[in-house]
Amino acid sequence: MATNEPEHEHRDAEEAGANEDEDTGAQVAPIVRLEEVAVTTGEEDEDAVLDLKSKLYRFDKEANQWKERGAGTVKLLKHKSTGKIRLVMRQSKTLKICANHFVKQGMSVQEHVGNEKSCVWHARDFADGELKDELFCIRFASIENCKAFMQKFNEVAESEVEKEESKDASDAAGLLEKLTVEETKTEEKPVEKVKTEVEAEERQKASQRKLMKKRKPKRLLLPQLKVHQCLSSFGEVLLKPISVLMHPSRVY
Repeated sequence: MATNEPEHEHRDAEEAGANEDEDTGAQVAPIVRLEEVAVTTGEEDEDAVLDLKSKLYRFDKEANQWKERGAGTVKLLKHKSTGKIRLVMRQSKTLKICANHFVKQGMSVQEHVGNEKSCVWHARDFADGELKDELFCIRFASIENCKAFMQKFNEVAESEVEKEESKDASDAAGLLEKLTVEETKTEEKPVEKVKTEVEAEERQKASQRKLMKKRKPKRLLLPQLKVHQCLSSFGEVLLKPISVLMHPSRVY
């Protein structure tokens, strides 16, 4: 009994080949044209000193349990100009910030009890737009990554302590230098004051000498006038008897 299945298969193959070779030439223009937009992450002025995939948890005090913040990449970023290092973690798909805080002196990360792939630390976090005291727990895919994170984190915290100590030492040195300069100025000030007083005294004496020179002739003339007056009056007294003798009729 004959069958038409091979003919049908052959016909279908020919039609499929014809459809593949056919080119309609139609072009579909996009309904909305999207322009390329530059996206800034705030990390342009920072260099990554650590970059590891992990999953982050935060401890909820009210519920008294750990809650997942997200899975993604945790980074330690060093600022190019200030040298400050901060911890930043974003979710892998949405890039939402899970953690964002500086690594400061006094901070330390410790291994989570019972899990060598996890570690915990306290921080004042700014991931939600405001500072909050958070207890974080981070879990890595391997023990090596967890140890690398702990080692780098603690190294950064210790370096911040050294920077703070050196800053305090430089500030103290600056204060001592300023104090020494002020003491030197204070010691030199009385010498300038004495010098000024001596010059003022000399000027006063010079002005007094000039005044004495101007007044000296007047003081010499006064005694001379008094002597002449006395001599003239004395002469009149001496001459009185002579005049009487010369004019006996005149009564004085």
